[in-house]
Amino acid sequence: MTANLRLAARLARLAAALLIALPLHGLWRLAGRPSPWPRRFLRRCGRIVGARPVVIGTPGGAQTVMLANHLSWIDILLLAGETGAAFVAKAELQASPMVGWLAGLNHTLFVDRADRLGIADQVERLRGALARPWPIVIFPEGTTGDGETLLPFKPALLGALAPPPPGLCVQPVRIDYGTARDLIWGDETGLTHALRVLRRPGRFRPTLRFGEPFLPHGHRKTIAAQAHAAVAALGSVAPSPSAPASGNGAA
Repeated sequence: MTANLRLAARLARLAAALLIALPLHGLWRLAGRPSPWPRRFLRRCGRIVGARPVVIGTPGGAQTVMLANHLSWIDILLLAGETGAAFVAKAELQASPMVGWLAGLNHTLFVDRADRLGIADQVERLRGALARPWPIVIFPEGTTGDGETLLPFKPALLGALAPPPPGLCVQPVRIDYGTARDLIWGDETGLTHALRVLRRPGRFRPTLRFGEPFLPHGHRKTIAAQAHAAVAALGSVAPSPSAPASGNGAA
C-alpha cells in the first residue's frame, strides 16, 4: 500500500470511529451517566495509527496528577486510552477545527502559558479540575521533546498543588517510543507531523511507564524538581543540564 493510500485508509477509519462514538457518547450524557466513549474513541484512534502500547506500572485514578514527558500528539491517544485522563493543553489547540472540539469532549483544560498575568486564574481553574472523578495529565516540559533529553519542567501550573488538595498525589509517567521514536517525533507543524505519522507503515510498540505516586510537598518549584527526577529515573531519558534543582528553576 502506498503512503497516500495508507493515509486515506486511516483517515476513513478515524472518521468511522468518530461516527460510532459520538452518538453513543451523547446517549450516555443524556442518561446522566459518566461516558466511557471519549476514552474508548481515543484508544481506538491509537490503534488505527499503529500503536500497540506496553504498560508498565499501575496508572492512578481520580485525584492523581500525572506528569509526563511529551513527544507527540500520539501521547494523548495513549495516555487517555489507558487511563481515561483529562489533559492540560495549550490554548491555541482550542481554536483548531474539530481537534479543539474533540479535546473539549474529553474535559481538556486549555491554558495560555505565555499569559503571565493569567497564571493565577489558570492555577485556580486547575485546582477546580482536580476535584473531578478522573486523573489529570500535565506535560510540564511545555513543548514536545526529542525523547532523548528530558527538558526542564515549568513549575507555574504546579502552583495548583502547593498546597495539594487532600488525598491528591502526583504520578511520574515516562513515554518511550523505542525504535519508532525517529518516525514518531518531529519538529514540523502539527498538521504536517500528523499526516506524516498517518502515512507511516506498520505498527509500533510504545511503552508507558507509570512510576510510584508521591505526595507533593513544598513550593511548586520543589514539586517540579522532584517530578523531573522521578520521570528521568523511569528510563533512559537524560535530564537536561538546565533542569531545575530543588527550589530553583524557571517560573
